[in-house]
Amino acid sequence: MITRSHTKGDAPSTAVYSGCENYRYSLTRVWHPEAERVLFVMLNPSKATEIENDPTVERCERRARALGFGGFQVTNIFAWRETSPKLMRQAKDPVGPDNDMILNEGILWADQVIAAWGTHGAHLGRGAQVQELLSRSQTPVYHLGLSKDGHPKHPLYIRYAQEPIFWGL
Repeated sequence: MITRSHTKGDAPSTAVYSGCENYRYSLTRVWHPEAERVLFVMLNPSKATEIENDPTVERCERRARALGFGGFQVTNIFAWRETSPKLMRQAKDPVGPDNDMILNEGILWADQVIAAWGTHGAHLGRGAQVQELLSRSQTPVYHLGLSKDGHPKHPLYIRYAQEPIFWGL
């Protein structure tokens, strides 16, 4: 794996990639190391890096700050780097060989988890697999709303006024 670091504004940032860089396993920013931390578990990584946010990661950072966290980490149920969920679904192995290990590390790192992978989490039954993984953790799991089929909504279009809702898994 490849780990790259950068300081973005007031927040040291770290991204973990696969050796081939087709997968991004995690992206972490911490601005107050002594404060609580939140983990967002989303669908798949797009263009965000240790240097720059994409729109979704920008919203996660703003939400984490507004909720009073001192840092956040983004992991995904699929680690394949792709902007289009349709194209991500075409990948031979969209999950990535080290993704569950990094998800588990993120859960242990965080004080709170916000599940947010959206309806595309139905692909390969992956959302259900990660939901089961989250249910076995000791870290409280929240969401920002559920789709009609019970998938935790993706944060990109959720207003900031929406408080995280406890997900009793």
